[in-house]
Formats: sequence, structure tokens, C-alpha cells
Amino acid sequence: MTRPEEAVLLRIFVSESDRYEGRPLYQAIILEARNRGLAGATAFKGFLGYGVHSRIHSARFIRSEDLPVMVEVVDTQEKILFFLNVLKGMLAEGLATLERVEVIRSSPEAR
Repeated sequence: MTRPEEAVLLRIFVSESDRYEGRPLYQAIILEARNRGLAGATAFKGFLGYGVHSRIHSARFIRSEDLPVMVEVVDTQEKILFFLNVLKGMLAEGLATLERVEVIRSSPEAR
């Protein structure tokens, strides 16, 4: 394992039904982050939540297709701030947060 390094964690809150250029928005965000060489990104599907319109989205219904999704992207502050400009063109509605984090890498190369 390496020593902790400073990084920034970007969290983007969207809806499962949100689309960008015909594909799910959360998928488009992750693919764009990968194409731009960001360190890592993951999408998490929520089972209960609400957003700007205060409408509850729940997994209570088996076939719900509008659940909350959170996408996390981590990298250096410089790369994350640049990626925020890219996101502006992708998000019609949503919320994003930033927080400073410490990253500890574990890989064969780090040993």
C-alpha cells in the first residue's frame, strides 16, 4: 500500500431514468470519465430517495425504473474541476458535491 495522497471525490446525484444521448446518464458520466482518463468512477443505485421536486423514488415497486443513482468519481482536484465543466453539458438537472479525500492505493505496482 502507498502513503495517502490528497484527491477530490465528486458525487453526482441523478435519476435512473435520466438520459444523455440515448443512454442512461449515469453510464454516460462513467464512460466520459474513463475516456478522459480519470482515476476511477462507480455508480450506485439507491432504493429510496427524493430530489429537487421532493417526489419519493422507491424500490418498493419491483419494476421501478426511476430510482436514485449516485455516481462517484475520484481524481486530483485539477482533473475533477475540469470534469465539472464537461458535466455542465451533460446534466439537465441534478446535484453534485465535492469533498477532499485521502487515497490509499493498493496494487502490485505499489508494493
